Amino acid sequence: MDIHPSACVEDGAELGDGVRVGPFCHVGPNARIGAGSVLMSHSVVTGHTELGEKCVLHPHAVLGGVPQVIGFDSTPESRLIVGNNCVFREYATAHSGMPKFGGLTRIGDNCFIMIGAHIAHDNRIGNHVVMANNVSLAGHIEVGDHVWFGGLSAVHQFSRIGRNAFIGGGAIVVEDVIPFGSVVGNHAKLSGLNMVGLKRRGFSKADIRDIRAAYKAIFHGEGLFRDRLEQAAKDYADNALAMEIISFIQTGEDRPICKPA
Repeated sequence: MDIHPSACVEDGAELGDGVRVGPFCHVGPNARIGAGSVLMSHSVVTGHTELGEKCVLHPHAVLGGVPQVIGFDSTPESRLIVGNNCVFREYATAHSGMPKFGGLTRIGDNCFIMIGAHIAHDNRIGNHVVMANNVSLAGHIEVGDHVWFGGLSAVHQFSRIGRNAFIGGGAIVVEDVIPFGSVVGNHAKLSGLNMVGLKRRGFSKADIRDIRAAYKAIFHGEGLFRDRLEQAAKDYADNALAMEIISFIQTGEDRPICKPA
């Protein structure tokens, strides 16, 4: 463990083996930092926050701040848990949860959160999520694995983003985004499938063909959307990837699905 003399590590904080805390950092009394993690100068871990192993906080990153809710007071039931191997670049922030909604904000493993990006209270962020500069996620958002957010994009509270989706730079997302989908614009519209992401993730040509066929049947077929979805559920009942999109749509609650323009 290597703690710079100018850093403030309060009594009660738990630091794992090999943790490095740089100049002018602040680690609160209820923080737990996993082995091998690095806090660069002026970074902060506050509140009831668990930071996984081998994470890196760049200067002025702040984890565990209370939710941006007027009148909210800090409480032990407001927590933030971050997985392993995550990087938070300069001025990135992640807030703890609201107790009346369970109190937990969770970020998975191997996430890369770039400059000025913000993860609000009660979000559930999957693994291998990338948020480019100044991405803003409101509260209560669910993000699947391997989602990429382009710079300056923003997502409305209580939205869902399916795995392997791509959110274009500057997009304003106010509707749920299907797995494997790609959205652009303000307000964001579905522009197709995240073909680049699917290929990078190693999806086979057959897998991509099946996903594309289901996508066309749901969004570009004849008749009403609900009828096309119902028919696709029958036609692709034995196809796991197609059913992932269909089930995602079927399990949505009040928020609508982002569709093509």
